[in-house]
Amino acid sequence: MFNLLVVDDDKNTRLLLKAVLEAEKYTVFTATDGLDALKVMDSEHIDLIIVDIMMPNMDGYEFTKAVREADDNLPILMISAKQLPADKQKGFLVGTDDYMTKPIDEVEMLLRIKALLRRAKIASDRRIVIGDLVLDYDSLTVTKGNDVQELPQKEFLLLYKLLSYPGKIFTRIQLMDEIWGVSSATGWETVTVHIGRLRKRFENYEEFTIESVRGLGYKAVKNK
Repeated sequence: MFNLLVVDDDKNTRLLLKAVLEAEKYTVFTATDGLDALKVMDSEHIDLIIVDIMMPNMDGYEFTKAVREADDNLPILMISAKQLPADKQKGFLVGTDDYMTKPIDEVEMLLRIKALLRRAKIASDRRIVIGDLVLDYDSLTVTKGNDVQELPQKEFLLLYKLLSYPGKIFTRIQLMDEIWGVSSATGWETVTVHIGRLRKRFENYEEFTIESVRGLGYKAVKNK
């Protein structure tokens, strides 16, 4: 069973989300702010985090950034009354996987949680399967039927990252830091070049597309 952590300074919200999630057979831990949540994570294994933004001591943005620095694959769902595009963009920039605005549709939230947990499993399995297409992390190959392509490492890691989180927007700087490393002297423009190569290489594949998101970066869309 999955362990979920709800981080919100509002007691009623914590109790409501705990009840909804426990009804779906999840094990639920709660925390009142980011610092409290980090303490919970020191003692408990957590599979997914649901976090508010506006909290004392350590807000949702700071907490999400701290978690991302320690664990790149832990799914995070940000929930907030903040509805402006800039607020959502900031959430994705600091590392959240998904963003919902209050008041929350409980059914939609549960569906999003299930999707995030599936993506996390993909990351741990080191293989992504989309229809007849298979990405194998260990061999850096993309296989479709009898067609096997071994990609250059950076190209493969970039594609694998995008397809591990279909629909999630990654900035060029995020991708640069994660694939090439924070200390790399290479400019972020190289991400654009590699995206172009991937689009050309897989232009005849129907399983996925890589889309540009104006002003932000890129996202992969699964078509099957």
